[in-house]
Amino acid sequence: MAERDCYQTVLDALAGRRRVLVTTHVRPDGDALGSSGAMTLALRQKGIDAQVLLLSHLPTKYAFIFHEQGIEHFDAEKGWPAGLDLSAYDALLIVDTGTWSQLPGLKERVAAFPGKKIVVDHHLTQEDWADTKLVVTEAAAAGEIVAELLDQWDGVSVTPGIASLLFLAIASDTGWFQFSNTRPYTLRLAARLIEAGVDTDRLYQLVYQNERKERVVLQTRAMQSLELLAGGRLAVMTVSKRDFEETGAQVPDTENVVNVPLQIATVEAAILITEPRDFGPVRVSLRSKGKIDVARFAEQFGGGGHARAAGLKIDGALDAAKRAVVDAMLKAIPNS
Repeated sequence: MAERDCYQTVLDALAGRRRVLVTTHVRPDGDALGSSGAMTLALRQKGIDAQVLLLSHLPTKYAFIFHEQGIEHFDAEKGWPAGLDLSAYDALLIVDTGTWSQLPGLKERVAAFPGKKIVVDHHLTQEDWADTKLVVTEAAAAGEIVAELLDQWDGVSVTPGIASLLFLAIASDTGWFQFSNTRPYTLRLAARLIEAGVDTDRLYQLVYQNERKERVVLQTRAMQSLELLAGGRLAVMTVSKRDFEETGAQVPDTENVVNVPLQIATVEAAILITEPRDFGPVRVSLRSKGKIDVARFAEQFGGGGHARAAGLKIDGALDAAKRAVVDAMLKAIPNS
């Protein structure tokens, strides 16, 4: 099937729908929120009633992008939202993930869902449960795929609001166009979005220069835990429940911390191990400069992602989870 036909398959699946529920992975980042927000506004342009379901709280640093565009959302952080009935929708659109592990609480409900289940994603790790899937693994962000969908969707225009959401999506997943996933298409798309009305300076300040002090203090704690193993080729950091309690930070405040050790010349891979503040499994974030495929590594623990950026979860105590992941990574590093 030609790539253009793949995009058209999604548009065909959305055609004629009355109500669509849009959701994304738990602990959403800029790409997840930007992509789901842009799709929501586009659906409304087509006269389709669209709402967003977030499986955890809307992160403070990204809240402005929803509020400014008038995108209201259901919040499933502490259980299924009152008043949200899946049977009232005739399609479920999931962006930026294709695995149940990233959609806690949905699998059982979606099993009996009679409407269309549509996935739009760019991650390598996938599960086959959707009726319609559009997975473009070379895309730097789900936002790139959404942008292409909107280009091919008759009657949809990229307003300044949609442009800002899409720019947030691609800029956040490329480290503001610094990461290796940035491709010529990404930069051409960014230029188009700026022409459509994105205020890049304001967006950068709101996302990267508007941090809570608790986040910065937590990042300092993480850096103080830094260990260099395998002759300096592996960097390991740990954030404990106690760190959260003493700094007042939240789990979303760990976003992008795992990328910091990659600044060290010898480091080939970085691991951030996070013990949740309240409950749940230990979270492990993985990054690589390219020699180690962290998506494939994560799959042995039931996780996944991209070759250079992936994640996984492990039940049990923090120390045991750390030993398991670090020991496995030391074996995966050639000649370590």
